[in-house]
Amino acid sequence: MSRTPFAPLFDHLVDDAAVFPPGLSPLDAAVREHLDRRTGPYAAHIGPLLVPASSAAELATLASADPRTSEAPLEVSLVVRPGAPVQPLVDALALLRDHDRVLVTAAELGWSDDWRRALEAEVPVVVEVGLGDEQARGLDDIASTVDEEHDVTAKFRTGATPSWSWPDEGVLGGFLDAVVLHGLSFKLTGGLHHAVRGMHGGEPAHGLLNVLLATHEALHGAEADELTGVLARHDTEVLVTALSGLDTDAAERVRASFASYGCCGVLDPLTELEALGLIRATDPKEQR
Repeated sequence: MSRTPFAPLFDHLVDDAAVFPPGLSPLDAAVREHLDRRTGPYAAHIGPLLVPASSAAELATLASADPRTSEAPLEVSLVVRPGAPVQPLVDALALLRDHDRVLVTAAELGWSDDWRRALEAEVPVVVEVGLGDEQARGLDDIASTVDEEHDVTAKFRTGATPSWSWPDEGVLGGFLDAVVLHGLSFKLTGGLHHAVRGMHGGEPAHGLLNVLLATHEALHGAEADELTGVLARHDTEVLVTALSGLDTDAAERVRASFASYGCCGVLDPLTELEALGLIRATDPKEQR
């Protein structure tokens, strides 16, 4: 497989959130296209398919009907939104526990009093936290569970929704500072469609390269105000040059912290990264 020196930064970085807003792909199309992508030119950079827990039964039927899952199961992360009941997630995990065509790689839910019920399925758990005091209490709670040797990752939303305002550089920088200080890995969701911070479609959007560099800086002791400055950079060349200075160990440390992010347009960031020379599309024949 043809790779670039940046490859460790981008391996399986982008989870496929095609069925979630604003993409809202029908599940059958999302499953089919995800299976296409895992042998496509960007396969090395794409993580599991994110699926609502409520769709677990339909997912099982679709996976069983596709012959490609007989060779390797469909990898999925099951999701319930913050504020939603945990029971549908528990039920979905039980339904798919022994399914030979679906491999559940994680369970994702919002932080609440009963989020630990998801741990019973013995799969990695991703817990979304909010803002302010709630975020602080959530990260403390998650960190105490990780200390008990459970595989738990914190999650934060970087894009706006009808009930969630776009978190600016200060808000995101504060989260990165806090999550690294807690020694937790983290996942992001929503909004990271572009490589560099800017205005896109008339709306502000965070940049993937900004987040990667800010994570590196946070791991080396930078505090929230410094991270805010990194997240606010609009200069592509500055970001690419800074990331090009990371050796393999540093890149792997960044990715041990910044585990992945969900994107409904999974190819959006990847085509931009390829245009910048940071990843290289691969001929599917080279993967065989």
